[in-house]
Amino acid sequence: MLKKQLHSHFGFDSFLKGQKDVIQNILDGQSTAAIFPTGAGKSLCYQLPAMMLPGMTLVVSPLLSLMKDQLDFLLECDIPAARLDSTLQKNEYNAILARAKNNELKILMISVERFKNERFRSNLEKMNVTLLVVDEAHCISEWGHNFRPEYLKLPDYQKEFKIKQTLLLTATATERVIDDMCAKFNILKDHVFVTGFYRENLFLQITPIATPEKKNRVVQRIREISDASTIVYVIRQKTAEDVSDFLCANNINAHPYHAGMENEKREQIQNKFMDGTLACIVATIAFGMGIDKKDIRRIIHYDLPKSIENYSQEIGRSGRDGNPALCEVLANRDNIHILENFIYGDTPEKHSIFQLLRTIKENKGFIWEIKAVKLSNDLNIRILPLKTLLVYLAMKKIIRSKVTYFEEYSFKYHTEPANIIHSFEGERRQFVTAVMNHCHTRKIWTHVDIQAILNSYRADRQRILTALEYFDEKGWIELQSRQAVEVYDILTQAFDIEVMAEKMYALFKKKEGLEIQRIHNMVSFFESDTCISKHLAVYFGEHLEKERCGHCSFCKSGKAVLQHTTEQKPLTNFDFKTITNEFMQAVGEQFTEVNLTKFLCGIYAPIFSKLKIKKLPHFGILENHPFLEIRTWIKDNI
Repeated sequence: MLKKQLHSHFGFDSFLKGQKDVIQNILDGQSTAAIFPTGAGKSLCYQLPAMMLPGMTLVVSPLLSLMKDQLDFLLECDIPAARLDSTLQKNEYNAILARAKNNELKILMISVERFKNERFRSNLEKMNVTLLVVDEAHCISEWGHNFRPEYLKLPDYQKEFKIKQTLLLTATATERVIDDMCAKFNILKDHVFVTGFYRENLFLQITPIATPEKKNRVVQRIREISDASTIVYVIRQKTAEDVSDFLCANNINAHPYHAGMENEKREQIQNKFMDGTLACIVATIAFGMGIDKKDIRRIIHYDLPKSIENYSQEIGRSGRDGNPALCEVLANRDNIHILENFIYGDTPEKHSIFQLLRTIKENKGFIWEIKAVKLSNDLNIRILPLKTLLVYLAMKKIIRSKVTYFEEYSFKYHTEPANIIHSFEGERRQFVTAVMNHCHTRKIWTHVDIQAILNSYRADRQRILTALEYFDEKGWIELQSRQAVEVYDILTQAFDIEVMAEKMYALFKKKEGLEIQRIHNMVSFFESDTCISKHLAVYFGEHLEKERCGHCSFCKSGKAVLQHTTEQKPLTNFDFKTITNEFMQAVGEQFTEVNLTKFLCGIYAPIFSKLKIKKLPHFGILENHPFLEIRTWIKDNI
């Protein structure tokens, strides 16, 4: 039965390891977790059940590129699927929502942030969602390598929208992370399927090398088989540009790929790489590709990855067709400080945490409304750490996330207001008249005064939004929403600000320590005195019977030793006043030692945007020096 459906929908004749068990479990009505290595067919575990279950499957993914890739495959197989994201035109977005509400879609892909969108939530209530799929499910765990605070709300969303079943998918989760993410969704151990992490077709090569020799090594490696599909991973955007330019100068067709590029340009490059017209991409590891290309023959880490989990995920993108692939790390200790500095740069300062807690304590009433970007700028805490802080406060029962609404609604008329009003009868016409009477046109766009409508007519906010959405669907108006406002309940103001700030700061310092330890665990892993493939499998809880794989650099040539290969000028060689004076003048009273450290390390802070700090001549001048060493140097010189 299942094989017949598999062939009918996707043209495959057999299942890969673990797929059938997961799919049968889903069809039996059980919430399930699938822990498969990258490229081992996790996506089919929801794609086939989606076609066999009665309603629609809602897929939550953190990667736009992964959504696009999966959607392209589904559409090729004539599966009714779509994705909602910020790149869509207004008419495309509306058409997808209409299909979802009319039961014309089997699969809809979204980002987790979409759940906070007031308009989407209103439409989601009208959809028949049978299965919630959480891709990259390790993001829900604080113990994971890529914790995303928004993922913690997914179990609540599942209950709120009455979605009966959940499927968790990930390629990189230790046993601790698996237990954590399954506990959050109440998934029993019997319904967790782990297929193992060992890949016998991947040759894992650790190559100790000096930094000045890396570019030539990449050229040499690519020329061995010039048309072999290759991803070169780097840490920073400027390195992606630099290495790509060097490859092109050596007659190798390569393109950079990073988050600083325009979406359209990135998509063009990805499409060329996918169809084989571009053989080499130089990509930032922080951004992540999320692609599903079967014939990638080489993954070259020009810079060290961020963790063992990242390494596993990135090399897993090669050799998905089962044929041999090379995964090479050009390894030394030169850039370890850069990886560490980004982690230190994400820890909020204690006075910023104090400021947030004071705002909550002094708030009049128990409803607290925020605009995340504005709050981030006011507190000088980056968006992701700010979201993490709000989650920590929710876990301490100080606040509770309630809803997100849009502060501003406006629209363009495509028909006369009178025509809209006269499309209704009785009480509905009275209500629509009240809505129209409180919409004020300024040149092209018409502003909706929701509060004035509420004051003049007995209706709730949801009814007004439903009416505006209906007008938009009918083509009478073109609706636009702006300025997301997140609403929290304040559960208590009976806390000592100083004591609570200390506790919150301690949580961030603990998280910082864990992330720093990940880097050092990874370096130790690369210098392992055992088989690399075996060591990797053991890290993720899989125990191989054989002692040696025979296809890694340890088995071939023994242990790798990573060295410092470039000398950094000591900080005493830099004139403190020269490299900090313009920064001091620009920030004025907003100066802190941490902000100056971030400036010298080339790490973004929210206040830098407004003050245009990144344009100052000495931004990032000490980016290769350790964050803590620079901060001590600053203390000594102030």
